[in-house]
Amino acid sequence: MELLESLKHVLDNVVAIATFVLEAISVMCIVVGLLKTAQLWLQLQRTYRGRTFPFGQVRLAFGSWLALALEFQLGADILATTVAPTTQDLVRLGLTAVIRTFLNYFLGKEIEAELALERERLEQERMVSEVLS
Repeated sequence: MELLESLKHVLDNVVAIATFVLEAISVMCIVVGLLKTAQLWLQLQRTYRGRTFPFGQVRLAFGSWLALALEFQLGADILATTVAPTTQDLVRLGLTAVIRTFLNYFLGKEIEAELALERERLEQERMVSEVLS
């Protein structure tokens, strides 16, 4: 029985450390995403002077980082609920899973739409260059 208690204590510690690491990675994803998105915004500001700014592109870039952060947060929540789940833990896990699922679904749709717009823009530029040639 003592061995089982010792193993449970070790498992609790491993889960606590892994949960902390996953949550820290989640925070780092948001911070890195913020920095990368700010960098993209500055680059696009210089590129699109006098033209319509591609706000959707910036939003999608940051949204992708948020979705990645939610994946790590979900992993942390799953680990935390495996040892001794409380009702609060299960509700948190469920909400994180639902938010992540909706975010990924709509982010995927927006990325598809943004890619279609980009293809259309490139096609128009190609047509204009053919006419001018």
